[in-house]
Amino acid sequence: MSMPNHARARSRMVEVQIARRGVRDRAVLKAMQQVPREAFLEPGSARFAYRDTALPIGAGQTISQPYIVAVMIEAAEVRPSDCVLEVGAGSGYAACVLSRIARKVYALERRAVLVNAARHRFETLGYGNVALRFDDGTCGWPEVAPFDAILVSAGAPEVPVALKRQLAVGGRLVIPVGTRRVQTLMKLVRTSENTYQEEACGAVAFVALVGAQGWPEDDGHS
Repeated sequence: MSMPNHARARSRMVEVQIARRGVRDRAVLKAMQQVPREAFLEPGSARFAYRDTALPIGAGQTISQPYIVAVMIEAAEVRPSDCVLEVGAGSGYAACVLSRIARKVYALERRAVLVNAARHRFETLGYGNVALRFDDGTCGWPEVAPFDAILVSAGAPEVPVALKRQLAVGGRLVIPVGTRRVQTLMKLVRTSENTYQEEACGAVAFVALVGAQGWPEDDGHS
C-alpha cells in the first residue's frame, strides 16, 4: 500500500470505524486523522494498519483497535490545556494521538524494546510534546502529577491507588478493569480530594497491566 493509499485508508477509518460508531468529539476525530498508524507497526504489518482490529507490536503486546483508542480519549474528555498520563504506551500510537489534543503527554512503558522504538518514532514524526519513560506504569509518574486525564492501555485487576492519587480534582481516569483477558472499561472522575465518581463504558479486551499495583509477572503471562 502506497502512502497516498494510507492517507485514504486513514480517512475511511475515521469515518467508518470511529465516527459512524458514535465517537463525536471533533478533536478526537481530527487527531485520529492526523496520526499515521502505519508508522507504529512493524514494516510487515503496515498494510494492515487501518483494519478494525488490534495488531501485534512485539514483546507480546498489541496496538489497540483504532475505535477503542478513540473511545478512551473521548471518555477522558481531553482538552487542549490538559496534562495527560498514558500508562502502557506500547508502540506510542495512543500517546501521539493524545499529543494532537493535549498540551503535554507523559507516557510510561515497562518494556525497554518498546520504549526505544517509540522514542525513535516520536523523534522521527516530530511529536515534541510527548515524554516517555521506561518504568512501572502502575505507580504513575508522581514527579509531574497531578494529571488532568490518565488513560491506561492495559487491563488491571483493580484501579491502581497510585493513579487515583495522581489525578487532579476534576480529572478523568479511563482504565480497563477485570480479568487478564476480559475487562470493563471504567471511567473515574475525581470529584474531591477523597471522592471519585465511577462509570462503566462497556466490555473490552486488553493485554494485562503488569506491575506493582497490577497483575504479577511470575506466572508466565507478563
